[in-house]
Amino acid sequence: FSLCLVGTGGMACTMGPEPFAEDSSDERPKWDNKFQYLLSCIGFAVGLGNIWRFPYLCQTYGGGAFLIPYFIALVFEGIPLFHIEIAIGQRLRRGSVGVWKAISPYLGGVGLGCFTVSFLVSLYYNTILVWVLWYFLNSFQDPLPWSTCPLDLNRTGFVEECQSSSAVSYFWYRQTLNTTADINDSGFVQWRLLLCLAACWVIVYLCVIRGIESTGKVVYFTALFPYLVLTVFLIRGSTLPGATEGLIYLFTPNIRVLQNPRVWLDAATQIFFSLSLAFGGHIAFASYNPPRNDCEKDAVTIALVNSMTSLYASIAVFSVVGFKATNDYGHCQDRNILSLINTFDLPDQSVSRDDYPALLAHLNATQPARVAQLHLRSCRLEDFLDKSASGTGLAFIVFTEAIIHMPGAPVWAVLFFGMLFSLGLSTMLGIMEGIITPLLDLGVVPRSVPKEALTGVACLVCFFSALCFSLQSGNYWLEIFDNYAASLNLIIFAFFEVIGVVYVYGMKRFCDDVEWMTGRRPGLYWQVTWKLIGPLMLLFIFVAYIVILAQKPPSYRAWNPQYEHFPSHQEKLYPGWVQATCMLLSFLPSLWVPAVALAQLLTRRRRQKQQGVRPQL
Repeated sequence: FSLCLVGTGGMACTMGPEPFAEDSSDERPKWDNKFQYLLSCIGFAVGLGNIWRFPYLCQTYGGGAFLIPYFIALVFEGIPLFHIEIAIGQRLRRGSVGVWKAISPYLGGVGLGCFTVSFLVSLYYNTILVWVLWYFLNSFQDPLPWSTCPLDLNRTGFVEECQSSSAVSYFWYRQTLNTTADINDSGFVQWRLLLCLAACWVIVYLCVIRGIESTGKVVYFTALFPYLVLTVFLIRGSTLPGATEGLIYLFTPNIRVLQNPRVWLDAATQIFFSLSLAFGGHIAFASYNPPRNDCEKDAVTIALVNSMTSLYASIAVFSVVGFKATNDYGHCQDRNILSLINTFDLPDQSVSRDDYPALLAHLNATQPARVAQLHLRSCRLEDFLDKSASGTGLAFIVFTEAIIHMPGAPVWAVLFFGMLFSLGLSTMLGIMEGIITPLLDLGVVPRSVPKEALTGVACLVCFFSALCFSLQSGNYWLEIFDNYAASLNLIIFAFFEVIGVVYVYGMKRFCDDVEWMTGRRPGLYWQVTWKLIGPLMLLFIFVAYIVILAQKPPSYRAWNPQYEHFPSHQEKLYPGWVQATCMLLSFLPSLWVPAVALAQLLTRRRRQKQQGVRPQL
């Protein structure tokens, strides 16, 4: 068919694939079965964010109340955009770059931008797996190495930095990252992390070496094993003291928080990034489907499984977090009880935790001056539950500390970090598919070069590019990449994806394709969300993100033992050169869109001038 872009001076027409033709000679690989494809997509979508981001948002924003904007965003943003990616990839049978070039050469920059973001994200996402692997390897010890502080050089006491913070924090910031106190101080390469980095990229290479032929086998383990471990943690966590308090705190609704616009923004962005939209991986996976596969059913199924997994993980995580909070709450009471016993000459072990509130109230009423001199800590269970965290703080600080207090701690540590590694690896397979499939479709190397060689070169380039994260300042740079490399770029690409399919490819043509593939024509819900609600929500997220970025200069939280308020993190502003890097990461991949469009326009004008035809837009 002929696809035309209408401009001020005329029409620019490009040839696309015949919409209802089946290419019987298509040599594109195919999935062994439907379940393999679904597992690959679920493994790509269900990642670390489901474990350490969603529970934190749910707990922070009013518990059960957060589910209201979350499911609204799922219905009107997540599922429709997900359906577009799967349908267009399955119909055109190309990777992200090939799909958008087929729709219009002017949209080729969208595919190249998705490819660039996938490359950047692969660098730091696999570095997180490096940390997980390091903890996993250190979990085969009893006691766990982060359970106690190490001795100092004189072996007469504990290391001061560890005593001032905690054994868990010390193992993370000093023995794992060996982090510097300032981003300007790059430090040295940490050889242990470097070896783990090489091991992780070797594992990724072995998993993607033959494309979907190898990844399709790996996902049977990487996509299913986390559900087994989550179930084990859920069963064990529900039997721990404090689990009920943790779950009540997680899901107790606070409807008033819905008045905060940030809640709606975080709900929309959580859905967007949790489904791994606009990376190009889902387009690549769908391109290996049979042409008449029911992509609509797949989109709804995968999106719902992803969201239900987030809820399931929240219950498992917060049952353990509730146990940790209850444990810390009990230790706080024990310290205060010991102070009261010593000060008021009470018999040893004469005061239980249940008796403590009544005793404290009595002493405050009868001898308030002496009690005030003790500077007792405020012990409230809610305060300890409030200390929940997201991201690496949850995985490497909060959860690891909770595991220490569980009977058979090494077993639970091995299961936990094994689960995180499986989750991250299955997501990495989708990210790498968003890198390798476009390279194959573009024919950047001759067909005589084996696919295994191209995949190996891609993984090697990624390995060397990620070396900066093995420096002592690598944690700060990973945070920069996480905050700036993907967020705005993916929102921009998703917006152009919707516009490209609905307004360039054409709504009627796209609906015809979906009807041909599924046997059902998209109804009013799909057409309204594709044409109006989806683009408007993406615009809202984009504008809100810009406003948030502009409100305060970018900063980071440094681990500095010399800081007067240590072990609290020291808030520092990024130096100018780092701020410039942040801006480049935020917008540089998006520049592919206008750059490719301009290059196509100039090429076409030059060709028309050579042919003596008046150029048209």
